[in-house]
Formats: sequence, structure tokens, C-alpha cells
Amino acid sequence: MRPTALPALLGALLLTSASAGTLRVGATPVPAGELLSFVKPILAKQGVTLVIREFSDYVQPNVALGEGALDANLFQHVPYLTAFQQNRPLNIVPVRRIYLPPLGLYSRRVTQVTELRRGATIAIPNDPSNGARALLLLERAGLIRLKAGVGARAAVTDITSNVKGLRFRELEAAQLPRSLADVDAAIINTNYALEVGLNPERDAIYREGASSPYVNVLATTRDKLGSPDLAKLAAALTSPEAKAWLLRKYGGSVIPAF
Repeated sequence: MRPTALPALLGALLLTSASAGTLRVGATPVPAGELLSFVKPILAKQGVTLVIREFSDYVQPNVALGEGALDANLFQHVPYLTAFQQNRPLNIVPVRRIYLPPLGLYSRRVTQVTELRRGATIAIPNDPSNGARALLLLERAGLIRLKAGVGARAAVTDITSNVKGLRFRELEAAQLPRSLADVDAAIINTNYALEVGLNPERDAIYREGASSPYVNVLATTRDKLGSPDLAKLAAALTSPEAKAWLLRKYGGSVIPAF
């Protein structure tokens, strides 16, 4: 071995040693970031340092994971992950079901779905999976009817009945809480609702039930699936302590899925 190669080798060994037992996890701030903060000391006792990196959108946590800047993320459901990877295959796979943040329909103008006026404007998420989820929620609320069989692929163009003549404004999910002042109602993901003080159980005029398939999952890349530290994180996130904390912290607005 050349003498000049020795410092580089020692540096690489030190870097490997420093990162051993460290998990870098991406998350939206609420509830994922708060839940990860709750389990962080639990993991520390098991020799795992949890580094939480928070994101305000639904794209960058997957990009960072796919590029190796993260070891896992917690913010998305499987339909979103599947749709995302149709155009950007990053070899990301679900690890464990964690919680359901029920999608809700919110309004500052009405207190019941039946009070929505004819021609009312409804803001919905503009990404395909959450847009479809929003339309399915409106169908369950009796406001629209969708083409048979479209399911998680539903789009506004699949609406076959719209008796109130509702109009739809498709916006980035993070912008939906701000849209409430300008529209009759908006369908908002729970993480963004909680960030602005909206509680799905208390404030939504209609919301998903516990049978929803849109459970948020801990996800990683396929090559990291066998990580012992990741297994410890999954166990901590689905422990009785985590379940009790979720119920106490969010009072039913975030439903444990384990």
C-alpha cells in the first residue's frame, strides 16, 4: 500500500465508524416528525442515533431517500408511493404500516356538507394519488359520482354525476390550508391541517374513517430492508408506547394502524 493512501483509508474508516448506528429519516413535521421525536430517546437506549430531517412537501423526502441522503422516510401512503415511482423509480419500498391521518373536508363558510351551495368551489390536492383520494372522499359524502372501477386512479375527468355543479381547484397539498379563505371548502391532508391548528375530528365537515387504505408507512430503499437499526425503528414506531402517545397527542385525529 502506498503511504499516501493510508490517511484516506483511515478517514474512510473513521467516517464509517461515526455513522454506524445512525438513522437519517425524512418526515413531514406533523405528525411524522413529532412521532419520530417521541421514539428518538427509545432508540438512543438501543444504541441508535435518530437524525430527523423535516420536509414541507411530498416530493423531496422520496428524492432524498432514493439518492441515499436518507435511510428511510415517514410521510406517505402506498398509493402515493406507487404513483410517484411510476415516473421516478427510486427502488423505495414500504417497511411497516404506522398510522392513518384521515383526509378531511374543511370549510370556513359552511358547517355541514349539505350546506355547500350550487357551484361551490372545492380545492383538492393536485398530485394524482391524493387527488383521487379526495374525489373518493367526495363520492362517499354523496357530492359526486365517479366512473365505476376507477378507484385510486380517479381524476376530475372521471366524475359522471355532479348534482351541485361543484367546481374543483387543484393545488399543491401544502397550499390547501391557505386556500380556505378563497374557496367554499378544501380537502386537506391531516399533516398540513394539524400544522395550522385544524383537527380532523373536531373541524372537518366530512372525513375518512378507520377503514381507509391510505395508511402512512415507514419506507426505505430495497437495499436497506435488512438493516437491524431500521428494524429497531419500525418496532419503536409500532410499540404500545407509540400507540398510547399517538392517541393521547392527537385525540383520535391520527389513528394508529398497528
